[in-house]
Amino acid sequence: MMILAASLAVAGLAQAALPAANPFAAPSTLPLQYPPFDKIADGDFAPAFEEGMKEQAAEIERIANNKAAPTFENTVVAMERSGRLLNRVSTVFFSLNGTNTNDTLQALDRTLAPKLAAHSDAMLLNPKMYARIKALYDKRDKLKLDPESKYLLERYHTDYVRAGARLSAADKEKLKAYNAKLAGLQTAFAQNVLKEMNASALVVGTKEELDGMPDAAIAKAAADAKARGLEGKYVIPVVNTTGQAPLSVLKNRSTRERLLAAAMARGSRGGDFDNRDLVLQLAKLRAERAALLGYASHAAYHLEDQTAKDTAAVDELLAEFAQPAVRNARREAADIQKVIDAENGRFRLAAHDWQFYADKVSKERYAFDQNELKPYFELNSVLENGVFFAANQVFGLTFKERKDLPVYQADVRVWDVFDADGKQLAIFIGDFYARGNKRGGAWMNAYVSQSKLLGTQPVVANHLNIPKPANGEPTLLTYDEVRTAFHEFGHALHGMFSNVQYPRFSGTRVPRDFVEFPSQVNEMWATWPTILNNYAKHYQTGAPMPKELLDKVLAAQKFNEGHRTTEYLAAAILDQKWHQLKADQVPTDVLAFEAQSLKDAGVDFAPVPPRYRTTYFSHVFSGGYSAGYYGYLWAEKLDADTVDWFKENGGLSRKNGDWFRQKLLSKGGTMDAMQMFREFRGRDAKVEPLLERRGLTD
Repeated sequence: MMILAASLAVAGLAQAALPAANPFAAPSTLPLQYPPFDKIADGDFAPAFEEGMKEQAAEIERIANNKAAPTFENTVVAMERSGRLLNRVSTVFFSLNGTNTNDTLQALDRTLAPKLAAHSDAMLLNPKMYARIKALYDKRDKLKLDPESKYLLERYHTDYVRAGARLSAADKEKLKAYNAKLAGLQTAFAQNVLKEMNASALVVGTKEELDGMPDAAIAKAAADAKARGLEGKYVIPVVNTTGQAPLSVLKNRSTRERLLAAAMARGSRGGDFDNRDLVLQLAKLRAERAALLGYASHAAYHLEDQTAKDTAAVDELLAEFAQPAVRNARREAADIQKVIDAENGRFRLAAHDWQFYADKVSKERYAFDQNELKPYFELNSVLENGVFFAANQVFGLTFKERKDLPVYQADVRVWDVFDADGKQLAIFIGDFYARGNKRGGAWMNAYVSQSKLLGTQPVVANHLNIPKPANGEPTLLTYDEVRTAFHEFGHALHGMFSNVQYPRFSGTRVPRDFVEFPSQVNEMWATWPTILNNYAKHYQTGAPMPKELLDKVLAAQKFNEGHRTTEYLAAAILDQKWHQLKADQVPTDVLAFEAQSLKDAGVDFAPVPPRYRTTYFSHVFSGGYSAGYYGYLWAEKLDADTVDWFKENGGLSRKNGDWFRQKLLSKGGTMDAMQMFREFRGRDAKVEPLLERRGLTD
């Protein structure tokens, strides 16, 4: 939807009637309009939102009631210029509420959710505005618009139609009620997930129960317990996914079982943060809203505007992978059971055993231990000698850290980013450590989006959730955390390379099932030999990672693919099962429906639970991925084929990087996404490279 985040104002409009002291009253005077974090207080947000909505509503009324005949400039471009103040406050508020929240911000979020939904509806359901857009749309071929402008007009028409512009007045009122209610429920779900994640941390009474964890991690667990008033005990925090990193090293089976049980029970164990009722309400209301708009289900509504287009295509993709993935996972489970039996374990493999014994299989089969990697993956080296070095080698970018710009939390870092010609391209913000007031997972966001119309350059941020070590200890990453760092920077590059006219199309504003494609491509550089040799150096000795260790890493990559693919597919299938329901099909028992859905799809393999269970599946019940979690696999098909293209054309080179940037990364959402891929690749993507990558070819 283009209104709130994508529609900005331009210099020349009247300034908002906010006190000059409010940091959102005028554009930031810092470089590239970087947010003045040191001047922003919690109390600044509410009045800025209020004035921002009021200001944009007035702008929209002026456009809708313009007595002049509609033109592209006085209607569509005017819309693109609107809402400057609201955009300034929204980008900062929603980022800080995700990465550095507190009770005040969460309370405001609950208050704002229905108000912002109503504000959006007031614009998208404005009959005069739709009439102007439709009049232009109907004669679009005669307007002599450039391709980006024509596509913008078509997108506006699509957005208005999908938002309900053609509904009757009575049905528009029903739709507004749905949107307001859904906004509140989604916010409540997200806040419950964060609070439940903190409340579900595992408390352990003795050091012996943590046998296998590194000494530094045990010391951190003791410090975390002390901070909670649990002197003498140990606390293991829970992260957003079902799987928990300590499961790979904890030797005590009971501790592993308790940790995974705590993770899997989130949102479904009663208490203030139970999400089961919210799930049922969300599923029912989304289905009812879809029916009102003329669609068979929420999934049908969502997918129509994605590259997948319909539920049949998504169901076919997930089904194509499900059987071979589970078959692969069962083979892996059999290998793990052999290790358990050889050790006289006398128990059947359970989900909480998987990672611990999978690592043993890796050691036996590849003489490889995941923990051997960590000394070579020190955060700063991964970042500057890996992620940034790859961007330099592929695209010619250079980076210079700066300490003079304000940050919202002491660990946050900032870099100027320069293009190959030496001119500043963007500012990059890195927020790498986990915190109790930071949502789980990893993500990218833009504080300022590129737009030629507005004369703006990108200010983008990456957020990870790496456990912060004790004072004085190095930050050593797992291989997955390294891959995530490269992945999220792929999103950042997509934002920084944006070269579009209109904010509606800037950077990552592409279909959800396409947006993960560029970020997944960037993961390839994590193990590209010249890149890895530049950053994978022992944090104490500086010695490079031995080639034989790298060879083992690459050989071991396909081991555990059955598990990785199955846990992902289970979550993606749950997303579709919930969102392909009609309103009268919504069940009353969340966990029973979840279990039956997994069974029906053939992915109910107990040792491999879904990556996210329903009650803590933030992507789809509070984020922007409802009916869209399949998109990671959909995009990976494009990614795997693109990696093959790089290899076919000589691998890492500026020539290849510049082509990828020119044909894809710079274009944002200015054209049909699959056509964009075809212009880059010369054909449609093939699925074979993905099947090969996932170890699903036999």
